[in-house]
Amino acid sequence: MPEKKEEKKKPTKYYKGIGRRKSAVAQVRLFALDEKKSSHEGFIVNGRKLNDFFGPVELRDTAIAPLISVQETASFDASVIVRGGGIRGQAEAIRLGVARALVIFNESLRKPLRDLGYLTRDARVVERKKSGLKKARRAPQWKKR
Repeated sequence: MPEKKEEKKKPTKYYKGIGRRKSAVAQVRLFALDEKKSSHEGFIVNGRKLNDFFGPVELRDTAIAPLISVQETASFDASVIVRGGGIRGQAEAIRLGVARALVIFNESLRKPLRDLGYLTRDARVVERKKSGLKKARRAPQWKKR
């Protein structure tokens, strides 16, 4: 008779938030932890731990900044799927997704997160290249002769 592997069950109740920045899109699920049933799998990004996914500490801090600002880092596990963009855009997309999920969890967190700028979607994206120019605005060098 084959032995059954013990499966780690994630808490079923989660709060979802979607964050975008430049061309990066992050789908964030925050799992509320009970004091008794603390699994503390941590912050998982694309199947890897946060520390493994983001090299620089600055980007890790950016990604979990909303949790730190409302002192909820020990209360949640997170599962994140992030696609597109570079690592900074991905970190900022995760930050927006985490902040939106926290607001769904507790509406009273909206004001402090809004004041810190974590609920604002940064709409700046790369400007497209125009025909006749070398880049978006860079014109060819002009020669008199």
